[in-house]
Amino acid sequence: MHTRIRKFNTRDTYPEQKLDNDLCQAVVARGQTVFVRGQVGQDLDTAVNVGIGDPGAQAEQAMANIAKLLGEAGAELAHVCKITIYLTDPRFRETVYRVVGRWLKGVYPVSTGLVVSALARPEWLVEIDVIAVIPDRD
Repeated sequence: MHTRIRKFNTRDTYPEQKLDNDLCQAVVARGQTVFVRGQVGQDLDTAVNVGIGDPGAQAEQAMANIAKLLGEAGAELAHVCKITIYLTDPRFRETVYRVVGRWLKGVYPVSTGLVVSALARPEWLVEIDVIAVIPDRD
């Protein structure tokens, strides 16, 4: 059975869009693989957007969210195997990748970076998702 962490419905998250999708922030599959939903510059607990106009601050919040969600899933940043970074402007790359590099120093995940025309909300400049694998505990 999969463990679903921080369930929510899109009608609460995006009321202006008239959506009704049941989602969650992370899924632990088979007790070992952790899929973390794309994280942005929004506090997980308050839903307050942080770092408006500042891709570095948004990346910092996204990585803090990822670390928190991994912890709730029984994983840690050292277990990250894959990271995907979405930017709304290629000029944000250096700033965002420096932040991510600090959080994942010594981890060496595979990485994909994409430049997209927009994210789900216009104030979001960066979104980051990860896949982690919790090692066998022998």
